[in-house]
Amino acid sequence: MLMAAATFNSLTLPFSKPEFPFSSIARTHIPTPTLNLSRFRPNGLLLCSLSSGHPTTATDGQLHHKTNTNSTDPQPQIHTCTWNWKGYSIRYQCSGSSGPALVLVHGFGANSNHWRKNIPVLAKSQRVYAIDLIGYGYSDKPNPREVGDSFYTFETWGSQLNDFCSSVVKDKAFFICNSIGGLVGLQAAVAKPEICRGLFLLNISLRMLHVKKQPWFGRPFIASFQSLLRNTAVGKLFFGSVATPESVRSILCQCYHDTSQVTEELVQIILHPGLEPGAVDVFLEFICYSGGPLPEELLPQVECPVLIAWGDKDPWESIELGRAYGDFDTVEDFVVLPNVGHCPQDEAPHLVNPLVESFVSRHSKSPANASTTI
Repeated sequence: MLMAAATFNSLTLPFSKPEFPFSSIARTHIPTPTLNLSRFRPNGLLLCSLSSGHPTTATDGQLHHKTNTNSTDPQPQIHTCTWNWKGYSIRYQCSGSSGPALVLVHGFGANSNHWRKNIPVLAKSQRVYAIDLIGYGYSDKPNPREVGDSFYTFETWGSQLNDFCSSVVKDKAFFICNSIGGLVGLQAAVAKPEICRGLFLLNISLRMLHVKKQPWFGRPFIASFQSLLRNTAVGKLFFGSVATPESVRSILCQCYHDTSQVTEELVQIILHPGLEPGAVDVFLEFICYSGGPLPEELLPQVECPVLIAWGDKDPWESIELGRAYGDFDTVEDFVVLPNVGHCPQDEAPHLVNPLVESFVSRHSKSPANASTTI
């Protein structure tokens, strides 16, 4: 197990937006790519450019695209692709042609578009991939009743992430994760430590509804309520009440401290995939998932460096509880992001992007952690 030497046990970033001391990236305008919501199916690799109108094709699994030579400061092109994983179509985005590999992992109910403010910045010096976990975004959503109760678990998603690195990235990678994506990254790193070069965890889920964290007297009631949602029409009625633009906006305004960042674009990014066939069944399956690993069980097993960053205004995952994760030997830093909510990568990319780049740069220089084809 890697014993990370932390520079500080807990670090607070005391800077307001104009004062953040990473001049080049903090002041970089981050363009919003034009989204192509084409349907994807498990029939090989399908590619399209999101950042320009130039055509993109795949030949023998290789990516080819034209570059805009008229731009004086061209942004890295972002490509949306599909990957056939065990017969399922998995959607991902990729950008950047050199540098260490990064895989961005979204949280519950989100998808790779939630990293739209990070991909074009990070791709200037890294190879960036953002994946839609199976059951989310524009990846396939197999029915839980057909694939079994043990399908939508962190073990499945961790396996998906490791296979993605082996089959698509073809390299070791840094995992940059938000919310439940942090559990996915941890599970993947523990299962195959030879693949993960480092973990950057943003407001990782505390999993307060896990059976081990439920009060003993509340467990029967929670189990009964979960069964009601999963096995009766109540669940789909509940989902129907939240899968509306108004409800999605309201929920986002709860978890974003700066509600000006809750735009119509963001609402549609979250809502649109939730209206896909099968999304309701995956949603209900996950909110009834009270087993599996906890962060505090996985962190001691990790063999790579870990940095945890936490928006201090997160109403769902208390920073006071999250600080305890900074005490693990594997965690080199616990960074407090001031006046930021549950999704820092989207709400405060001017804080997150430089931290990611610094973390990746620091751990890319070690010969023991050098990039290797896998």
